Amino acid sequence: MSVTTQSEFAAALLDTDRALPEGLFAWNAPQPERRFDVYRNNVVVGLIGALASRFPATEKIVGKDFFAAMAHEFIRLHPPRSPLLLAYGEDFADFVGTFDPARDIDYLPDVIRLEAARGKAYHAADTAPLDPALLAAIEPGRLSSLTFTQHPSASILCSPFPVVTIWAMNAGEMELGPIDNWSGEDALVVRPEMTVEIHRLPAGGAAFLETLAAGADLAAAMEAAVATAPDFDLSANLAGALAAGAFTTLS
Repeated sequence: MSVTTQSEFAAALLDTDRALPEGLFAWNAPQPERRFDVYRNNVVVGLIGALASRFPATEKIVGKDFFAAMAHEFIRLHPPRSPLLLAYGEDFADFVGTFDPARDIDYLPDVIRLEAARGKAYHAADTAPLDPALLAAIEPGRLSSLTFTQHPSASILCSPFPVVTIWAMNAGEMELGPIDNWSGEDALVVRPEMTVEIHRLPAGGAAFLETLAAGADLAAAMEAAVATAPDFDLSANLAGALAAGAFTTLS
């Protein structure tokens, strides 16, 4: 099969509006259209299922039928580039942000990004988190120059929506109900041991962790945090990050 034929076959496989590739035949049937339709349906259904498995809270928010239609359009425009589907859908959030039928669910892309971060954390390398006792051994005068290595499973998500609460309600972590305080929430997603954890960050916490993750020292990270939240609490945020397992080493 030529490269051109393979491309035509793959395109027709994921787009039901395309005509069947020329020269298609089935060894046991004079008309291969029906067999191709069955194969195409199985492939598309399998890819929709892969996305639904990766983004279950998103599917619950919009419903199975809406999610399937949205995922089908995504698959048509963004087919898999690898036979390994663990990372398929990395650009799903960006797609949903431009998907007109979902325009009224403005928080949905951030929910997808949070679920993608959970998947990344789940499949990240197993690495022991930093022992907080190591920090206690540092002389107080040297604390401001400390730098930290972020845990390989860690991701930080900033959202203008209550994305952690929305996810938790649709993932079975919280009872579903009205959200009285509809304000932005930032999240730390990390898997220090066997379980992926999502932590809602206090004000300034995201800027603090992002600055440390970029390689800056503790003094610079605190300065960045205070710029976004004047009442930033360094002790509470550092203790929370250590307890969450956000770091692996310090220098």
